[in-house]
Amino acid sequence: MLVVPSDTNMKPDRKDLYQFLVACQQVSVEKECPQIATLSLELPPLDPLAVCQAIAQPEDPHFYFENGNKGEAIAAIGAAITFHVPSGSSRFVKAQTFIQSCLANTITTGATDLPFAGPHFFCNFTFFDDLRPPESAFPCATVLLPRWQVARCHNRSVFVANFSLSARDNIKALHQDLCNKLTQIRWANSRWLDPVNFPNQSLQKHDFKPTDNFRKSVYSALNRINNKTLNKIVLADAIDLNFPLPINLVKSLNNLRRLYPDCYTFATGNGGGTNFIGASPERLLAIYNHQLITDALAGSAPRGKTSGEDAELAKLLLSSKKEIHEHRVVIDFICDRLTHLGLTPNIPPQLLLLQLSNIQHLWTPIQATLPPGIHPLDILADLHPTPAVAGVPRDTACQEIRRYEAFDRGLYAAPLGWIDGYGNCEFIVGIRSALIEGDRARLYAGAGIVAGSDPDKELAEVQLKLKTLLKALV
Repeated sequence: MLVVPSDTNMKPDRKDLYQFLVACQQVSVEKECPQIATLSLELPPLDPLAVCQAIAQPEDPHFYFENGNKGEAIAAIGAAITFHVPSGSSRFVKAQTFIQSCLANTITTGATDLPFAGPHFFCNFTFFDDLRPPESAFPCATVLLPRWQVARCHNRSVFVANFSLSARDNIKALHQDLCNKLTQIRWANSRWLDPVNFPNQSLQKHDFKPTDNFRKSVYSALNRINNKTLNKIVLADAIDLNFPLPINLVKSLNNLRRLYPDCYTFATGNGGGTNFIGASPERLLAIYNHQLITDALAGSAPRGKTSGEDAELAKLLLSSKKEIHEHRVVIDFICDRLTHLGLTPNIPPQLLLLQLSNIQHLWTPIQATLPPGIHPLDILADLHPTPAVAGVPRDTACQEIRRYEAFDRGLYAAPLGWIDGYGNCEFIVGIRSALIEGDRARLYAGAGIVAGSDPDKELAEVQLKLKTLLKALV
């Protein structure tokens, strides 16, 4: 990746932008290879979700990622380049090769010292590397280098534009498109939550229960665990719902981040009308300046209706042998995988609680220093799927999941996130999620089944998660 120094910050000069695109096109001619031109500009503070509402078109692939606790949000809209892997166990390697080949032919300029400046590659991977028919709306791996990217980090915002340039491209037209988008984005916040854009909807009440198949699967899995075939399996249920009007993606995301500020609000769309959205409490992998952190998140209990009841439920969770065992399995797996890659994992000395608005989990953040030569996708390939979303032994659990579940998981419980040009990244696990297409939604929720699991409690946990997600869909 070549960085061209520039003082192009708050008020970019149209002529400078044009000359940068022309220079990048000339490099593509000289190298006889398309070049990616990446321009980063600081903008006044804005909301990336408002930008999605203002400029995203139905045919645009997109990605949205927000961490409310860190005051960060990033939106990727449209495609400069998209890479798909239809199926296959080498999908992480192929995605890594694609990203590295793009960076080798990238020229970047502008406010490159800002958070989220420069090229970012937005990735999603399905839970399984082979898709059962009918095929998933998403291939087993997708990497998106967006045409437009807007991010906020606390009170600073950055706009990034990516262009794949060859000798045939019309620079004048691309430059005009860039200037038009900058104008649209600056006006985005003023149109946010416009009643015209968010018409009132009177949605029917949905009263649902976990399916009979899920109930039967829990009992069957417990028999396998008692027979020592499995130690743990995570079983999911999927509920299909129809709404009287098309689901408003942006408003649903706004609801999710408002209702669940301690979670990662996310969305990815294939540009063909199918979107996958959710509010996940689980960070699978984050790397910043060669410092890695991942979360072990397993073992859960509801929140109390009073402070006293809440404290008692937390105390029971922290002392439950069954929940602690389930959590320990995840810690041991993650530490084993990181050690296998040559990392030295560090874990806190005592169990922690991650308390969300409707549920609380046993939580252990695991840290390590990343040695040179290890790509984030190398780690992702080793970690996915963790016992928190699959089971133990992992291969056996995955085989049993395919046997028990009557639906394809697709992106459910799978990695979604981004990687930048310097090896920084952040990936979450796509749980507490829904697949949306027009006025239809498929809601997903799962529960970990181990020795001592109470089928009624597991059913209640799944139903709680489904109802929680439904609140946000409008």
